[in-house]
Amino acid sequence: MFALWRLGAFEVTWGPLETQPTKAGVERWRRRESVIREASRARGTCVASGSVSNPPSPPTTHTHPSASSVRAPLPCRHHRKRTYHDGVRGHGTRPRPERSVTWLSCDGCVSLEITALVSFREAVSHPMGFAPAAALLPLRLACPRRLADAGPMTFARSGDGAGLGKGGRMGSPQCPSSLPGNTGARHDHSVKRPGGDESGRSVNGAAPAPVPTKAPQRRQRRGPHDVEDEAWGLLRESVVNYCGSPVGTIAACDPNDASPLNYDQVFIRDFVPSGVAFLLKGEYEIVRNFILHTLQLQSWEKTMDCHSPGQGLMPASFKVRVIPLDGDDDATEEVLDPDFGEAAIGRVAPVDSGLWWIILLRAYGKCSGDLSVQERIDVQTGIKMIVKLCLADGFDMFPTLLVTDGSCMIDRRMGIHGHPLEIQALFYSALLCAREMLTPEDGSADLIRALNSRLIALSFHIREYYWLDKRKLNEIYRYKTEEYSYDAVNKFNIYPDQIPPWLVEWIPPKGGYFIGNLQPAHMDFRFFSLGNLWSIVSSLATSHQSNSVLDLVEAKWSDLVAEMPMKICYPALEDQEWKFITGSDPKNTPWSYHNGGSWPTLLWQVYILQFYFICEEMFIGPT
Repeated sequence: MFALWRLGAFEVTWGPLETQPTKAGVERWRRRESVIREASRARGTCVASGSVSNPPSPPTTHTHPSASSVRAPLPCRHHRKRTYHDGVRGHGTRPRPERSVTWLSCDGCVSLEITALVSFREAVSHPMGFAPAAALLPLRLACPRRLADAGPMTFARSGDGAGLGKGGRMGSPQCPSSLPGNTGARHDHSVKRPGGDESGRSVNGAAPAPVPTKAPQRRQRRGPHDVEDEAWGLLRESVVNYCGSPVGTIAACDPNDASPLNYDQVFIRDFVPSGVAFLLKGEYEIVRNFILHTLQLQSWEKTMDCHSPGQGLMPASFKVRVIPLDGDDDATEEVLDPDFGEAAIGRVAPVDSGLWWIILLRAYGKCSGDLSVQERIDVQTGIKMIVKLCLADGFDMFPTLLVTDGSCMIDRRMGIHGHPLEIQALFYSALLCAREMLTPEDGSADLIRALNSRLIALSFHIREYYWLDKRKLNEIYRYKTEEYSYDAVNKFNIYPDQIPPWLVEWIPPKGGYFIGNLQPAHMDFRFFSLGNLWSIVSSLATSHQSNSVLDLVEAKWSDLVAEMPMKICYPALEDQEWKFITGSDPKNTPWSYHNGGSWPTLLWQVYILQFYFICEEMFIGPT
């Protein structure tokens, strides 16, 4: 998921691959800086992007003891803003929107402020853009030459006084157990809490929702920092403790819901955005505990109707339960109760849980620098079991994973059975991460060979057959059917009559996307946001396809984003189609839930994309 980006001596941890800046890219960056500097000096003013005004103030400056002996290979000025425009380019290159990058040197670290959302071309200036949510969030990047003296790295906003430090210095990460509302001690099960069971015991170890004591006041306009603080407060309230340590966050917290079904459990896929937030905050303990405890659940024996699935299956969710000890009614203990699908609605095993687990494990090692977790014998065994389960031989002729309906984020019947794009993008990303983490030994040589072969076949299959744009649509209209030969053009026997009427007018001349599913004589032409976004994040899509997807999102902004970002799929199933495909599911009515509903959680992947395209000029992107 995350790649290691390097700019001279300064590092940013994102991605499963490690990339190096090209010499030509560095020289191009320096020339651009020189041209802009001369132009600014001639006009007597600074060049600004105009996308965002009043950027956050720089952090407080502290003199580093070894600062005088450190030389950065790229120009760096103390608290000086550097702005470059894509207008300063060579002839014949593709024009891009303006971007503003600020480098701030402080306490042995460098702050990169992203002040333009370049993933969606003009999104910042758009009246419904993501500027308040994503574009104003700076990243604090550490200089590795000073890391030895500076201590652990933390990420924080500019101006909040957090930075690199060791011991009691500024910027040392707080342990989740020392945070307000999280005592880190065992629960007092004798106290009745809101949301608890009938016996008064706590449910899932989550902190109770605060009871309002003051009368409601008139709502005032709040700044972005107030919203962020409130979001972190809600996230910490959802933390689940097991034996005094945080192990995850519950899927949903509604104190007024008397029957939360399984929303009070810790879901593997739902914890990934929370885990990424904790990693960027420098709070690694909860992610480490989550990885190791879910790994222990992998080895549990699970059956349904006397049948057991293959080894390596990760649970969809788990819950912390308090049970009395045998022979002593007054003493209790906490246990983890996993759900592998035998209790889920529809009884569907989660295919994406193991894939998300591998991706989060790779992200933990990259962000924390703690590679001892992925090198453990039990963790290596868990990775191999998941990969072997996914690479197991079957009857399928395609390199994609064959799954049932409801086996991923869309966990209800929505007509995605077969080879859904979301599963394939996660599958590709998990294989990349597993290849980076598997230790070379005799027992894993064959597995790594099979893994590499599958990566090549999978990337070609998705890029060639799932891609749809105007040119491809015209080809499908001219397809011949019932072709029987090795060199057939219409390999999947797609009938042109199945192209929906809305697609012809909806797809823009400039842009394209990956279709939702592909099977013999069937193409699902719906746009699925998670699958397309993750195809870009994992580099499953080519550079041209990545830009085309973003061009389509920009062109169809009102359909895919609208007022509440972001639609999980488009368009929604309606009328008879909704009845036949969903089985008249009352939760998935048109434009609700999985059927075209809005999911703001997809924005965290959008933030990864904007950083990816900012670095595109000076870096060789992952391939």
